[in-house]
Amino acid sequence: METLQKTRGTKRNLSIGKAFHVIEVMASQGGPMRLQEIAQRTGMPASTALRFLTTLKEYGYVDQVRETAQYFLTMKFCRIGNQVSRQVRIRDIVRPYLEQLSREFEESVSLAIEQNFHVVYVDVVDGPDHMLQTLQRIGKIAPLHGTGVGKCLLLGFDESRLEELVRKYGLPALTPNTIHSLEDLKQELESVRRRGWAVDNEECEIGARCVAAPIRDYTGRIVAAISTSGPVFRMTEEKMEYMKFCITRAAEDISRRLGYEENHL
Repeated sequence: METLQKTRGTKRNLSIGKAFHVIEVMASQGGPMRLQEIAQRTGMPASTALRFLTTLKEYGYVDQVRETAQYFLTMKFCRIGNQVSRQVRIRDIVRPYLEQLSREFEESVSLAIEQNFHVVYVDVVDGPDHMLQTLQRIGKIAPLHGTGVGKCLLLGFDESRLEELVRKYGLPALTPNTIHSLEDLKQELESVRRRGWAVDNEECEIGARCVAAPIRDYTGRIVAAISTSGPVFRMTEEKMEYMKFCITRAAEDISRRLGYEENHL
């Protein structure tokens, strides 16, 4: 019986892997499935698929439609998912990335969320010279439209919420470079969505630039953003191009750790 296989010196259980494959296929289907369909989609003999389904049913993770005998996943997965989500703190996951990026760039790196139509910085690793310590510190509030992280967070806003932001707080010009019209902001957000990263080019504070990327959770919702910031004289075009790549890659990795899978959306 094929149960164990070595990978990188550690044994893994093939049967468990197949069981998870059954679960993922059923989850992606979005409704009840017949045994033969599950077997076909997983590439397993029907007898093998039935064995996994029977075990999952015994443990309460799978049930059947009485009239058709089709199989479906139960809400027990939701209960486990809620328990896991309560244990996962984004800040704990992101912190090592902030530290690594700060060492690599030798600049400040931050984690931010949206709260009440504002950016709130929830974690910051300062650069070696602490030049931007006043700009970004834990608990500091900043405008959404004038920051790199804010633009990333705004990707999760629909048009009505964008209009509510403008109605409540406007789009004040913080510097001569700040986007201050709704139409320009929408165009900028479309560019950010297409690229996967945002830039603050002295839009929040003269003398400072930043590169940011959004973080998504398992539902695809943007829940946070990370950015790296530095003074203009160090944030050259060449350095920022490299930062865009690294920040985007880190945000994608964090999103995967939060359960996000782009091809499932």
